[in-house]
Amino acid sequence: MIDINVFTRAIAFAAQAHEGQIRKGSDTPYIVHPMETAAICSTITTDPEILAAAVLHDTVEDTSATIEDIEREFGCRVAFLVAGESENKREDKPAGETWEIRKQEALDHLADADDVAIRIICLGDKLSNIRAMQRDWADKGAKLWDRFNQKDPAKHAWYYESIASILEKDLGTTYAWQEYRAIVDAVFANYLPK
Repeated sequence: MIDINVFTRAIAFAAQAHEGQIRKGSDTPYIVHPMETAAICSTITTDPEILAAAVLHDTVEDTSATIEDIEREFGCRVAFLVAGESENKREDKPAGETWEIRKQEALDHLADADDVAIRIICLGDKLSNIRAMQRDWADKGAKLWDRFNQKDPAKHAWYYESIASILEKDLGTTYAWQEYRAIVDAVFANYLPK
């Protein structure tokens, strides 16, 4: 039986885990991003475990929370879905140096995933990210790329375009994917193949 309170508990856990964090290059409290991710996912599914994983998707990657903490609090399925969104950051090396290999691993995992829930959460996460990029591009122009570990916008174009291609099969008919596709085309117009 699915715990319908799992999403509410996940919101509280994520808010505490991300307490004091802000989004890169902004003054926006970090928790806004996982909440937006979950809101986007809710346009595709009402499964409380998927929505819980969406709001928790950055806790293991960006806070002191572990997969074991997530499993203990929210169960195996939520932990599995959060693990599917968590990069191996290779803390022993500079982030800019490992960016491309980390993104390729994420793409490979996304392409091989058997559970469509992993793709739904990815779409929510990346649509939230690309919306922020589009807003910041309008405000800052090319200075936007200075905030990232990877400074080359063509590499970001490759990554976001690859995600669009992988997600299209399962999610291409959703409004969220169509919005994602349109924003990727707009933000990376100068970097995508014609």
